[in-house]
Amino acid sequence: MRFLITGGAGFIGSNAAHKLRSLRHEVVVFDNFSRSASRFNREWLERAGGSAPSIRFIEGDVRDSEALRAALADPYDVVLHLAAQVAVTTSIVDPLTDHDINALGTFRLLEEIRKRYAGAPEAAPLLIYASTNKVYGHLSSGETIRDGRWDFASLPTGVSEAEPLSFESPYGCSKGAADQYVVDYHRSFGLPTVAMRQSCIYGTRQFGEEDQGWVAWFALAAVFGLPITIYGDGLQVRDLLWVEDLVDLYIAAAEHRATVNGKAYNVGGGPRCRLSLRELITILEKRLGKPVPFGKAATRLGDQPVFYCNIDRVASELGWKPRVEPAEGVDRLLEWIQSNREEIGRFLTRKGLKVTAG
Repeated sequence: MRFLITGGAGFIGSNAAHKLRSLRHEVVVFDNFSRSASRFNREWLERAGGSAPSIRFIEGDVRDSEALRAALADPYDVVLHLAAQVAVTTSIVDPLTDHDINALGTFRLLEEIRKRYAGAPEAAPLLIYASTNKVYGHLSSGETIRDGRWDFASLPTGVSEAEPLSFESPYGCSKGAADQYVVDYHRSFGLPTVAMRQSCIYGTRQFGEEDQGWVAWFALAAVFGLPITIYGDGLQVRDLLWVEDLVDLYIAAAEHRATVNGKAYNVGGGPRCRLSLRELITILEKRLGKPVPFGKAATRLGDQPVFYCNIDRVASELGWKPRVEPAEGVDRLLEWIQSNREEIGRFLTRKGLKVTAG
């Protein structure tokens, strides 16, 4: 198949591009390379090619309709839409840019696809949209402390797609608006679309930062001696999903487009892969054989005390389930960090961070 990946030099995008190329699919990466890690990921993709087909790179921005139109001039089987502003904190500081990238950028992409395939929407590429669990905002079940961490008061199998949408924070609003446009463009115009409401994705090539990618950020900070701040009580819980498992789901969706058309799926590690912030710190201390100190600060706006997905629908309809549990995933993440100290150290130094270990 032929894939166009917006945001293809990001964390998830570079993993997807690498896996798809290894399976001999054609891959075109569309990225504005504005994030610090994107240049590192592009270099890695170019180095790691081997005998697999080469990846074509297009430097462009989803806020630019002409750039999108030019990228879509060639036919694709799948458009994997990952380009986004990814941090709640950034959306609060600059909600206009957050809206322009997440909501308006997705709308422009949909419009360019709709116009290109106006006479035959069924021939359009499947648009797989990386949505977020933030579309659910404050959950209707309530939260409680159970077994030393936050849990749902009455959702033992996690949040299903039946949960009412509740956008909170500018990020939640921008991603939520895009989510609904994606679903509606199948209803209104017949375009093949699916929204993946993703929980906490982590893995290799994730150059985590304090405002996003908390699992990778904690691991990087612990290895390189950088300060960690926990916002809130540290008992917040997420279900972790290893990035390669997510990419496998994207591929399953591409292979079953008639099944996924016009739907939204909750995508995460599910109840089995839950972890709190403090539990991650404990795992890192055991793996690294040293204390991992951290500071504390007030809870940040839009931070849910607990979120984990009910993944029954996606498991039933696509035969997919996570394979990598958090203990194994953290080990893999640490191994990647240890094996790429020089590259990661350069990234951290470019971000103005003073590396004191590693």
